[in-house]
Amino acid sequence: MAPHTRGMATRPKRPRDTNQLAHLVIAIATGETEDVSPTAGKNIDAARRGRLGGAKGGNARAAALNAEQRREIARNAAKRRWRNVKTKI
Repeated sequence: MAPHTRGMATRPKRPRDTNQLAHLVIAIATGETEDVSPTAGKNIDAARRGRLGGAKGGNARAAALNAEQRREIARNAAKRRWRNVKTKI
């Protein structure tokens, strides 16, 4: 079975290691390798529509909830935020 590849980058990521990144930058500067555009292989219109939907999503969800539901969601969020906080005595 083929691995799930939806949403994965089609271009290689830049290395996190400082030395490897420096090596890549020099290789690009000297022409040993080509620099790949971050938008290569992406549909710009689809990306724009995705961002627009994400921006609308939270407001639409909040408008659909009543006050008690919003309060319960906020209460659960606060519990999770404070779950692992150690208090000083």
